[in-house]
Amino acid sequence: MGQIAAKYDLMPESTEVSLDDVIAKLPSIVPAGVQVVETSVLPVAFGLMKVHVGFLIDDSDEEVGSKLESALHAIEGIENVECVDTSVI
Repeated sequence: MGQIAAKYDLMPESTEVSLDDVIAKLPSIVPAGVQVVETSVLPVAFGLMKVHVGFLIDDSDEEVGSKLESALHAIEGIENVECVDTSVI
């Protein structure tokens, strides 16, 4: 059993999406074995912002990565999910 540190960018559908609400939902939607360790809101362009999230993932479940990405894609108002960094701890 190992752990993976992963960082994701969550892009909203528009500037009307409340990124604070997106961040508040994260702990309740991630699958078992995944912890939210950091969140921030970063500028993209022309007033558009994105949520940058750091996760600590227990890799004992081979499907945990796809479960996490499915959960992130299911967040209302999120248009795109991109894994921007991973490393084994």
